[in-house]
Order: sequence, then structure tokens, then C-alpha cells
Amino acid sequence: MPDPHPDLRPDCGRCAALCCVALDLIKSNRFAIDKPAGTPCPNLARNGLCAIHESLDDKGFSGCSAYDCLGAGQRVVQDIFDGKSWRDRPELLPDMMEAFALMRPIHQALELLVAATALPMTPEQASTRHALLTALAPEDEWNMETLRAAAPDLRAVKPFLRSLQNVAKSPQG
Repeated sequence: MPDPHPDLRPDCGRCAALCCVALDLIKSNRFAIDKPAGTPCPNLARNGLCAIHESLDDKGFSGCSAYDCLGAGQRVVQDIFDGKSWRDRPELLPDMMEAFALMRPIHQALELLVAATALPMTPEQASTRHALLTALAPEDEWNMETLRAAAPDLRAVKPFLRSLQNVAKSPQG
């Protein structure tokens, strides 16, 4: 049975600038300002794009240029909210922020599970990896209910990845 192949590439054009509104920024050497979660970044232009994208590092926003949502933003906007945006419907913002907060760690786990394909695994571990990938990259589109229900599968990823350390260090690996 082939693995699902989740798209983990960010596509800002299919998102609603969720990282620019949902994440909090703490003034530091990576962010020039403090910005609470739920407040749009002052650099977010009316068109939904970053007004200073070409000079993020120069303007003190190297954290933004280094950030990668791994496609979680567009997955939330397109799959869960059918392309709707908090910009057009502000009442969606709390739910979109919750969905983004739940989807980001799922996409991070998917990235690690995809990368684990290159590691030596026992048949049982390969089966577990496939089951986790399938659970965290369902064929059916995500919705808030399935997203909230993914927590047990997400919690199972870390112990699974730890189990690969032993196989990778074994003489057969």
C-alpha cells in the first residue's frame, strides 16, 4: 500500500496570511516588534502579502524569512474554510487561528514521517510509519472535528521516531 504524499510546500497565494496574524512575535534579534497573536502584522499589506518581503532581514524580521509553515496555512484555508479568509469575514479569525495552531504540528510531524522513509526500519516500524502518515494525511479533506481528533495520532509520532534510533544504530542498519 503506497504512502500518502502530503504537500508540505507553503503556498502563500492559497493562504490568508495566517502566519502574519495568528503567530505572536516577541521583539528580539529575529523580530523588530512585539505583536500579539490575533493581531495582523503591521507589514501585512491590503493584498494579503508582506509589504516588506524583499527586505525582511534588513528590517529586523529574519524570523519571518526563516519561517516555513510546511503548507499548514493553505491547508487550513483551502480544506477547512473552503478558501474563505478572516480578512473578508473577521468572525472566522478565532477558528482559523485554532485550526492553524492544530495543523502546524501535524505538518511538522508529516515532514519527519516522510523523512523517516530513508531510515532502516523493521516491518512493524514501517507499518506504524505508514499508519501514522495515513492518519495525519487523510484522503478525505480535513475539518475542525477531524483536526481536533488527530491529537492521539500526533502524540504517537514522537515515540515512533524515538524507536527508529535503535534500528538506525543496529548492525543491520
